[in-house]
Amino acid sequence: MWFDTQYMVMVLLPGLLLGGGAALLVKLRFRKYSKIPSRSGLSGGEMAVEILRRNGLNGVGVEPREGFLSDHYDPTSRTVRLSPDVYNGRSVAAVAVAAHEVGHAIQHAKAYGPMALRHAAVPLASIGSNLSFFLLIGDYFMNVYNLMLAGVILFGVVVFFQLVTVPVEFNASSRAKAQLLTLVPASEADGVSKVLSAAALTYVAALVVALLELVHWLIRLGLIGGSRDE
Repeated sequence: MWFDTQYMVMVLLPGLLLGGGAALLVKLRFRKYSKIPSRSGLSGGEMAVEILRRNGLNGVGVEPREGFLSDHYDPTSRTVRLSPDVYNGRSVAAVAVAAHEVGHAIQHAKAYGPMALRHAAVPLASIGSNLSFFLLIGDYFMNVYNLMLAGVILFGVVVFFQLVTVPVEFNASSRAKAQLLTLVPASEADGVSKVLSAAALTYVAALVVALLELVHWLIRLGLIGGSRDE
């Protein structure tokens, strides 16, 4: 794959630029707003508990998890897991990220369709992500059309997962902002929005790169452009 000029120009370089740029933006904004105390006086963990309480979601747990920005909501165990900087932090960034993850818990409680679809697609996306790589790489050495076609179909599941993820993340951020309007001063709204929008861009970047990669493989198959790229 690394000898494929088209892949490098069409997928690898955009992936490095988009993915790396989005990740850098998240880190910079998180660090910036981690230095600004939230006037709510609550830590990220406390903010998560408070938002859950206000929405009647007393069955959802909140617990710390090791790692930098490893925050997520686990719908299987109904648990909001927050990284140490978020769980213990009392900054604008901490409460914003915590509220976002609780936004996923609210989606789950309200049976938000795209979230349920994403959760259902996780096993297939995991299989597609791992197996498609070997099938597509195998085509470079064996040049077997059906092998590559199977790999493209499996990778299409990964693209579908990324596609569904984007609205789920944006919706969770919208719910977070709505909850925080009554819990933090209006002066902190801009910081909250910037932290959440930066995080959302990482999912947009991942989707764009996945789509570019899918198009690349479709061109190699001859499904786009008219003839197979040998």
